[in-house]
Amino acid sequence: MDARTGTPDDEPGLPGFPAAPAAAAPYRVLARKYRPQNFDDLIGQGAMVRTLGNAFAAGRIPQAWMLTGVRGVGKTTTARILARGLNYLRAGVPDTGPTVTMPELGQHCQAIMESRHMDVLEMDAASHTGIDDVRGIIDGIRYAPVSARYKVYIVDEVHMLSEKAFNAFLKTLEEPPPHAKFVFATTEIRKVPVTILSRCQRFDLRRVEADVLSAHLRKICAAEGVAVEDEALAALVRAAEGSVRDALSLLDQAIAHGAGTVSAASVRDMLGLADRGRIVDLFEAAMRGDVPASFAELRGQYDSGADPAVVLSDLAGFTHLVTRLKLVPEAAAADPTLSEVERTRGAAFAERLSVRALSRAWQILLKALPEVQAAPRPLAAAEMALVRLAYAADLPTPDEALRQLRAEALAARGRGAACTSGRALS
Repeated sequence: MDARTGTPDDEPGLPGFPAAPAAAAPYRVLARKYRPQNFDDLIGQGAMVRTLGNAFAAGRIPQAWMLTGVRGVGKTTTARILARGLNYLRAGVPDTGPTVTMPELGQHCQAIMESRHMDVLEMDAASHTGIDDVRGIIDGIRYAPVSARYKVYIVDEVHMLSEKAFNAFLKTLEEPPPHAKFVFATTEIRKVPVTILSRCQRFDLRRVEADVLSAHLRKICAAEGVAVEDEALAALVRAAEGSVRDALSLLDQAIAHGAGTVSAASVRDMLGLADRGRIVDLFEAAMRGDVPASFAELRGQYDSGADPAVVLSDLAGFTHLVTRLKLVPEAAAADPTLSEVERTRGAAFAERLSVRALSRAWQILLKALPEVQAAPRPLAAAEMALVRLAYAADLPTPDEALRQLRAEALAARGRGAACTSGRALS
């Protein structure tokens, strides 16, 4: 008997030992904790939300949508929000039909967002690829929804379906019952047959822009009470490459790595990156042909924990930045992921270096990257790439070398003609 509650104790502890503590609530990763709940929470997808809002308002609701984009931009989440908007209904409020404006949870919203609503059926095509799985959908689509306005079928990673499964979908997808809607999501839109695409309204979910993603991460850090440095935030946004889920997963890892504080040094250590300022120093040493200084800088970054392949990748990225600054000088002001060192020194390099030299450096680094990644000794392979870069930095381009050869040939001919005339006069 538990003396505190007066209830029978099914598992009494051993005499002299304290009772087991109550189980703590399981931790939810940031990518799930801050998953969008409505269209207002979606970031970077304004065009899609505007189109859906106009279609709902005009009653022009298609039978199927195809959501495509890279990983982590919100395809599955958007599909659930779309199902919620199609079935949005509040108690005591007149039914106005599907909407993108959902100020509060409706009667079906919580169950839909938790993937447990009877009328919103989710299927993972990666594990249900056969015709029998599609036949189950076709057999059940004829029945009206139990409680919601529409019966919504969400098929994730739809490109994984077999050819026979796609063919089985065609007739139902073209003429479904009025109470049925389909939402497909895929990262490989080219693998989806054209016959399926022609029956769907397609939305390409964009990569989230750097400034929008940076503001989103900063807002989450404020909500979590986590101090974050601007340079660390920029490094996380660069590594995420426009994917919100990747950015939140990296932020989650960075918070744990830094014990609650996200600093630039801890993020570099976590990702195996080099200091952006040291990348610029390495670029300067290589472009002036200083091989000993290039080796010393690369070794210093390697000893600090940087991966040689990542160093070369960052070096290629800075080469691209300098090229952009030379051709579009205002590009630096529009990129929030750049540090002040990259802006100022990148602009200085853009004034001094030619586009041909930068293009040659880019080609050398681009070809060296797979070599370094596959080499048994990545550091040695990276050093050999720096040797090629340093010795090619001051070499003339093919057309410059051709002009020099022609000029030397003309000069030699002129000298030969002068000698011939001198002997004739003598």
